[in-house]
Amino acid sequence: MAKIIKRQAASQELPFGKTNLYILGIGLAVLVIGYLFMAQPPVNSFWSRTLAPVVVLIAYLIIIPYSIFYRRKKENQNE
Repeated sequence: MAKIIKRQAASQELPFGKTNLYILGIGLAVLVIGYLFMAQPPVNSFWSRTLAPVVVLIAYLIIIPYSIFYRRKKENQNE
């Protein structure tokens, strides 16, 4: 019985694949861009007060969660 459980656990794939890592890398790059926009010298500029928070929120709320939850559709093996 214990051998069967070990074989089933070993045959499972990791849920975080190559595509997930690419999407996560894009999300991290967008975060860096947002923080660079936020660090621009004139504090009251459009870049640092409006655009940077929007870019950072898009990265945190959309791109990074999408990279975590993304799963490739499995092909139907019955057909």
